[in-house]
Amino acid sequence: MLSISDFVLAMLPLYMMAMIGFTARKLRVFNQHANQVMTQLMLYVTLPALILFSLQTTYSIELLIDFIWLVIMSIFVLSLSVFIAARLRKKAALPNEQKSVYESLIIFGNQGFIGFAVIHILMAEQGIIYLTIFNICYLILIWTYGIYIFTMHDRSVNWRMLFFNPGILSTLVGVCMLFLPLSWPDIILTTFEDVGKMTVPLSMILIGSFLADIRIKDFIQYGKNKYIWIAAILKLMIIPLSLLVFIFLPVPRSLIIVAILTAAMPSATTTSVYAQKFGADTSFASFGVILTTLLCFITLPIIYTILQWIQPFISD
Repeated sequence: MLSISDFVLAMLPLYMMAMIGFTARKLRVFNQHANQVMTQLMLYVTLPALILFSLQTTYSIELLIDFIWLVIMSIFVLSLSVFIAARLRKKAALPNEQKSVYESLIIFGNQGFIGFAVIHILMAEQGIIYLTIFNICYLILIWTYGIYIFTMHDRSVNWRMLFFNPGILSTLVGVCMLFLPLSWPDIILTTFEDVGKMTVPLSMILIGSFLADIRIKDFIQYGKNKYIWIAAILKLMIIPLSLLVFIFLPVPRSLIIVAILTAAMPSATTTSVYAQKFGADTSFASFGVILTTLLCFITLPIIYTILQWIQPFISD
């Protein structure tokens, strides 16, 4: 395992991207319609391309065994997250446009953006394969239940479009390509890779632009909101560490490390995207995403230190 300093170095470019988005919005390089355009571009073009590229791996029996363990851990942590978040949402004294954001902040992490950067540093391409498999259930959930959270009271929602959207379709196609003796032609795969790579900077620039629209008084107000801090603690520490129960099972060490670190990623930028698209509180969402992203500078090294400490107790 690498040193903690490598985590910090991996995160710095992401914050610089967010600062670019913040500055561009403040200087009016981005107009009032820019956030909506970037939202559509990311949800319907770059993110599906990233999914299709990431799921293009070589099938093997060893990969199938790893696949099963990763899916089990993913279902476990997502089910726990949904249960906790749904219970807390009902009890939260928040307006409806913030309740959906609150629940989403707890459940969904930045697994496909920051997660790729961090895991790649630790395990290179093999880690990316593990991360992609671990994210399959997550991708299905965020493109279905993730949208449902924001639209459950909207009777005008087209449910057919909800379940047959680019995110779900690209995930299903990618899983089929994973297990079938087929592969994309090089020219198509290269296109997926190049377009998909735009997702990381685009998402961070979008968050920076969202942040620029938050008024100072709102920033202070959200900073005092206890629900934001509850969501952050659950997302960054408590829920990821629940995966430590798998050290008592014959799960390979590398899979547990990937699962816990991935689950410990800050809240997903997609929460801000959904808030923007479905009329929830975008400022509340952006502050929650930014706060957890800032806090993960502290919490990820703590999680990493815990993993180093328990490493001798995890099977190889």
